[in-house]
Amino acid sequence: MGNCARVDSHCKRCDIPLPFDFTMAFQPIVDIESASIVTYEALVRGPGGESAYSIISKVTDDLLYRFDQACRVRAIELASRLGMQERLSINFMPNAVYEPQACIQATLEVSRRVGWPTDRIVFEITETEMVKDRMHLRGIIDAYRSMGFTTAIDDFGNGYANLDLLTDLRPDKLKIDRELVMNCHEDPRRQAILRAVHGLAGELDVGLIAEGVELREEALWLARLGISSQQGFYFARPALESLCQHSLSEMLLELRSEIQR
Repeated sequence: MGNCARVDSHCKRCDIPLPFDFTMAFQPIVDIESASIVTYEALVRGPGGESAYSIISKVTDDLLYRFDQACRVRAIELASRLGMQERLSINFMPNAVYEPQACIQATLEVSRRVGWPTDRIVFEITETEMVKDRMHLRGIIDAYRSMGFTTAIDDFGNGYANLDLLTDLRPDKLKIDRELVMNCHEDPRRQAILRAVHGLAGELDVGLIAEGVELREEALWLARLGISSQQGFYFARPALESLCQHSLSEMLLELRSEIQR
């Protein structure tokens, strides 16, 4: 990809600070089978808890790379400061990665500085509709895997994050979009699609995470299908600069017990 600012294996594009401030909220991803929180997703917010849109709307094309890099650094620093023991999931925009080996340097440097293992970082691929060079994205995923990172495709089943991506890409996980999850416990058409996605993921050896779970009935139906990794308001809302503010152990144990019955 052109316009790489690589100098001696490092990228010099992110040296200038952003003209606005931001922070992160963290939302848990749970696993009902193990009745535990397994990952936290870092979600951008304004310094006072303002919406993600209020920050992302300030990101011009010229700021895209710096913003992507700053989000990675801020997420890892905050996760370390909060004492997070689970994996950390960070969103990234493929068009902000010019050359994987160079563009990952800031992530590696902050990970070394705070002592965060790379195998506890998950990179979620967002904005796939903006990707014009599919092979470039495949190169990013392959490079990240070789460095010990996990990769996931966000919003799978909605818009451009669809089946054709899997002809070229080999992510570790797919995050099933809320549009497929919504009312899945009582919608036969969604159930048919989710069964097909579950079967496909098994054939391709890809893990599944259901996004946007808002109802207990949704959580139970998905877990009975075999999609036990889930995320959504039913479990917890994103917490500004903090981890889940209430214990989920009792809820998850009850859900697991209900499924086993």
